[in-house]
Amino acid sequence: MHKRIGILSLVVGILTAGIAQSPAPVRADVVWDHWKQAESLVASGNTGAAVPHWKYLTDYYAGAGEWENAALFSGKLDAYYDAIGDYDQAIHYYEQENQYWVNAGKDWGAEKLQRADQIRTTVELYREESNEQIVQQRTQLQGIKLAKFEPAYGAYLGVYSELDPKVGNIFTKMQTVYGKKHAIYLAYSPWGKSFPSAYAKRAKEAGGALQIAWEPHSGLDPVTDGAYLRSWAKEAKASGIPIFLRFAGEMNGAWVEWNGNPAQYIAKFRMLHDVFAAEAPNVAMVWSPGDVPANDIDPYYPGDAYVDWVGVSLYIEPYSNGDPTQPSMLATSNVERLTRLYNTYADRKPLMLSETGVPHYSHSAGEDYTEWAKLNLQRLYEIMPYKYPRLKAITYFNVDQQMDNAKNDYSLSTSSEIQNYYSQLIENPYLLSEVKEAAKPADRVGYVPIDADHQSFTKQTRVIPFIKIPEVYIGKVEYLLNGRVIATQTSLPYGLDLKAGEVPEGSVLQLRVWNKTGKQVAFRTYGISSQVSVNINGKVQSFEQAPAIVNGSTFTPLRAIFEAMGAKVDYDAATRSVTATKGSTIVKLTLDQRTVYVNGKPMELEEPARLVNGYTLAPARFVGETFGGTVNWDGATRTVSITTK
Repeated sequence: MHKRIGILSLVVGILTAGIAQSPAPVRADVVWDHWKQAESLVASGNTGAAVPHWKYLTDYYAGAGEWENAALFSGKLDAYYDAIGDYDQAIHYYEQENQYWVNAGKDWGAEKLQRADQIRTTVELYREESNEQIVQQRTQLQGIKLAKFEPAYGAYLGVYSELDPKVGNIFTKMQTVYGKKHAIYLAYSPWGKSFPSAYAKRAKEAGGALQIAWEPHSGLDPVTDGAYLRSWAKEAKASGIPIFLRFAGEMNGAWVEWNGNPAQYIAKFRMLHDVFAAEAPNVAMVWSPGDVPANDIDPYYPGDAYVDWVGVSLYIEPYSNGDPTQPSMLATSNVERLTRLYNTYADRKPLMLSETGVPHYSHSAGEDYTEWAKLNLQRLYEIMPYKYPRLKAITYFNVDQQMDNAKNDYSLSTSSEIQNYYSQLIENPYLLSEVKEAAKPADRVGYVPIDADHQSFTKQTRVIPFIKIPEVYIGKVEYLLNGRVIATQTSLPYGLDLKAGEVPEGSVLQLRVWNKTGKQVAFRTYGISSQVSVNINGKVQSFEQAPAIVNGSTFTPLRAIFEAMGAKVDYDAATRSVTATKGSTIVKLTLDQRTVYVNGKPMELEEPARLVNGYTLAPARFVGETFGGTVNWDGATRTVSITTK
């Protein structure tokens, strides 16, 4: 088993003043004057006064297309603003510096983008959504069938447990130790060795699938179609379980033996795809780079026809490569590290975190990072699947590395606090325990961002904030609804339950965030509303036009409910009248008129039926009781319940 853990130091150029060239004599003296003036001010300790000169030089060199010099002076600006805590300005110049390096044909700005992400304040809100149509609009590709073993929505729980002292390779122990069965178990297997049948057997016993990291440690040349491969494929089929085959992962990294020849890699991957398509249809092909170096990922992609899932190895840690002499990496969030890969491939394939982990202890530094680990474990299991709805599997690398490689403790069971916290997080049904085609959470609940398109909910919901601040650690989160504080949280995991009755139409939900020193560092405002929901005989109804409150009365879609109760409905556009018939009962009404007729007898409504967005809405009690139903109203969840005889 090979293991490369830790955030590898991103390769950047040596950004020194020597990169820039002095202006040629033919240039205007003003350029040289700005340059020398800035140097003089910095030397005298008045760095802030040098800023206007650096801005002038940045703009001058960018305008002249001298991108390296433009990048250099942008670098001076981003470093200055970062140092004084003006993070918005720092982010602007970090991003600008990266763009100038790109314009210069160099990838030296990757580290600057990473720093921009570290200091960017983020406050996003996600909420539960029980309407499957809304959820699946975000989780499935339009007009394209699901990939092999792809869930309709939700994310498979996966784990590498071999070095977990409480589980080992007895995968059935996962439920006992962590409270929930996992869907995918990870095993490492070198090319040239036999199919890992013992792992497959134990995965089958646990009701799970197997992810196999198949690694050609002698390079790609020995990877050929022959007796070994065909036998391996037949054993994979005979295992009788879903297999996610991750061949030669992290191929974009110089630390693996199969790096360096994208064309050869693609040819081998395609060959393997064709063999398994013929020999083992229970095998899904997973193409899985590391998230760094990012610029070397795309050349290795084998093509949509040969890839079932796109995976990635994605880790964060307190210090780069576990080295405490390097700058702290605590401000790096796992959420942003997926953005580039997701934006490139999510509209083509489902994604998985083939390997991921969050350490709670640094052996090299002798430091405990439990709070930091809890912050990022919530991001891993709650925020990332909601923010990236095409992320549909997460496999956790459950290992205490001691002083090997990254020198971090990623283990879930070496800390009772982390073990209990992980168990709490994975209780969520959205994290799936069984691999099957078109799998769904047992409660049929998904998640959407609270934005202009997803402000309204029915009955009740849970809102989950993604909060990231430059200071890393959050002191307090305060929730305000329509100007009133309704909850305050000072401990993880963050989240709040809301009932529909508390959130009338047009409500405003606000979040205030403080850091550990007590300084307010973020304040965000979101529109949020609840909608009336309707149950008929206990079944939640779905309408194209939602129910509404009109002049204090609850209005529901007339045709949809009448038809659900077995009535026949006709509409006469000329007279704007509705006739509904069920058995011997005939109901007639005219839009915007209070008088309705039931079997010819008039009755008065408190509010007349009316047309809303082309749909007829009428008072809920009248609609429910007309054909003999019993109507009840739950104000807490704003739910109309109709029980028919």
